Amino acid sequence: MQILSERTITVDFLKRRPRRNKKSFAIRRLIEETVLNPSDFIAPFFVTPGLNKKITSGLPDVDILSADQVLKSAEHLHKEGVMALILFPIIENSLKDSIGSESYNESGLIPETVKLLKKELPSMCVITDIALDPYTSHGHDGILDDNGLVANDPSLEILAKQALTHGEAGADIVAPSDMMDGRIGYIRNKLDKQNLSDVSILSYCAKFASSLYKGFRDTLGSKLVSGDKLSYQLSPSNISESLLEAKLDLEEGADMLLVKPSMFYSDVISKIKNFSDVPVGAYQVSGEYSMIKAAGKLNYLDVDSTLKESLISLKRSGADFIISYATEHLISEKTKFFY
Repeated sequence: MQILSERTITVDFLKRRPRRNKKSFAIRRLIEETVLNPSDFIAPFFVTPGLNKKITSGLPDVDILSADQVLKSAEHLHKEGVMALILFPIIENSLKDSIGSESYNESGLIPETVKLLKKELPSMCVITDIALDPYTSHGHDGILDDNGLVANDPSLEILAKQALTHGEAGADIVAPSDMMDGRIGYIRNKLDKQNLSDVSILSYCAKFASSLYKGFRDTLGSKLVSGDKLSYQLSPSNISESLLEAKLDLEEGADMLLVKPSMFYSDVISKIKNFSDVPVGAYQVSGEYSMIKAAGKLNYLDVDSTLKESLISLKRSGADFIISYATEHLISEKTKFFY
C-alpha cells in the first residue's frame, strides 16, 4: 500500500486551521492564556521552636523549620519573586489544653516568628493560620461543650484572641480556617476595635471535610480524641453549602477567599470566582501534593509536568493565588515552570 506524503495532498476548503497557532514555541507562548508566575504562590511553612532546626516531615521534600530557618528560606523565595508565605505551628503537647490557650500567647511560636520575619524581611507578606486544632488537646478547631460537641460562639472569642495576637505581632493577613459560623465578622470587629483595621482577612470560606489532610495533620501532630469534623467542615457532596459560606464571609468583611482542597474542587473555585468581588485562592493540600510526588517516585508520571498541569488547572479555574507545598520545588526548577 502506498503511503502518501503529507505534501501530496492539500485540502482547499479549510478556512480555519487552528494548528497555525501551534506551529512554533514562540507563537504558543505568545498566545498562552494561563501563565504561572512566582508571585501567584503562597509558600507554606511548618514552624517548630528552637534555632537552626531543619526536621524532615511526613510530606515529601517538605521540612519543619525553626523561625531562623524559615527566614532563610523565605529570603531566597522572595528574591525569586514569591511575595507571600503562611505559617503553621508545631506545638508541644505540654502546651495544648481544652481551649487552645497557647494560640493567643503573645510570646508564642507564631507571634515570635512573625516579628522576626517582619523585622528582617518587611516586604514579604506574612499570613498566619487562625485555627485551634494545633493547640487543643482534643484536636478540634473549637471549644467543646459538656456533650463533647464543638461550641460555635464560645470558640469565636478564642479565635479572635488568636487573630488579635497575630495582628499585633505584625501579620499582614490572618486566615481563619476553623469554619465556625460568624467568625469572619467577629474577628473583623475585634481587629477594627484594636486599631488593626489594616490587617486583612483571608477566609477559608470553603473548607471541605476531606480525606486529603492526613499528611498535614500528622506533621502538625494534631489528632482527634473523639468525633470528626463533619459538623463544621463542608461535605464533599455539597456545592451549594460552599457558595453560601463564601457569600456569608463576603458579607462579614472577608478581604480574600480560599477553597481547600482545590484540585478535587476546581468547580467550587470557578463558581465562587463568578460572584466574588474579592480575590479567590486555592489550597493545593498535602494529599494532593503528595499523590503527585509519590506517583513520580513510582514512575507513574513525571512530577514536574504534572505539578505544572495541576497548578495551571487551578489558575484556569479562577484562582488568583495558590498555596502549595510545591512552591520551593517550583522555584528550584524555575525555568521549567515560569519561562
